[in-house]
Amino acid sequence: MKKAMLIANPSSGKEEARKYMDSVMEVLSSLGYEGTVCETVKEGDATRFAEQACEKKYDAVVSMGGDGTLNETISGLAEKDHKPTLGIIPLGTVNDFARALSIPMEPEEAIEMLRDADKRMVDIGKVNDQYFMNIIALGGIAEATFGVSVEQKTKLGPLAYMIEGFKTIKEKEPFDVKLKHEQGEWEGEAFLVLLALTNSVGGFEKIAPQAKVNDGKLHCFIVKNVSIVKLVSVVTSLAKGEMEEDENVEYITTSEVEFSSSKDLIANVDGDEGDHVPLAIQVLERHIPVFVSNTNQ
Repeated sequence: MKKAMLIANPSSGKEEARKYMDSVMEVLSSLGYEGTVCETVKEGDATRFAEQACEKKYDAVVSMGGDGTLNETISGLAEKDHKPTLGIIPLGTVNDFARALSIPMEPEEAIEMLRDADKRMVDIGKVNDQYFMNIIALGGIAEATFGVSVEQKTKLGPLAYMIEGFKTIKEKEPFDVKLKHEQGEWEGEAFLVLLALTNSVGGFEKIAPQAKVNDGKLHCFIVKNVSIVKLVSVVTSLAKGEMEEDENVEYITTSEVEFSSSKDLIANVDGDEGDHVPLAIQVLERHIPVFVSNTNQ
């Protein structure tokens, strides 16, 4: 019999995870899987559970929670000899990776989708020794989002990140950037740097509309050190999904990047605090199999 592991964060989605566990297990059973439920208690649990699923050659792993739980699960699957197919039941605030894969945001619909899902190989990213699914951001806006409280996330959702981030515009602090990529290198002063793996960032699906989940590319946006007036223009371009065409933005596509700065910048990795610079970043192309809708080609 096939084996499946459900990794569930009981505190996600206003603590609704337990409500959906039985539904997930029923669907997995109907598909011929022998199911195991693993509930996370502390940071790192989801990674450890996913590593166990790889070691024991499980056929499927279903992550139920927010982007943090999913990131840990993917970190446990990354660069393993055996990788179970990943299922995603989004219960978090933003759920960027699920959005990029067109997985339903309603948990009931995402669970039902598993019944006749297709499998798709998708990219993930690696920054130094850490893995990511969506975005690396650097600059004051990126670091300001570390202060977003759980209450703000629950109440405002994706908007909470934008509100906290753009509060820093009035205290605009540029930084020097050296970015080595496949085509060469870029040096200059920037206000914000975004390295997007998918089209969905902070719940906004137009920031990198040309990014695909398996194109093997990072989509890099360097917002140059410009005036406040021009920054407003960049924000408008961002909202329209036209940032790569803005003259105040340098746009680069590459499969690997070396990022450095004389300033002590901290990377925002999928919404959480990551390493200090310098950073070595690469795309692990078509690295993990994921259950997606059979209409999502």
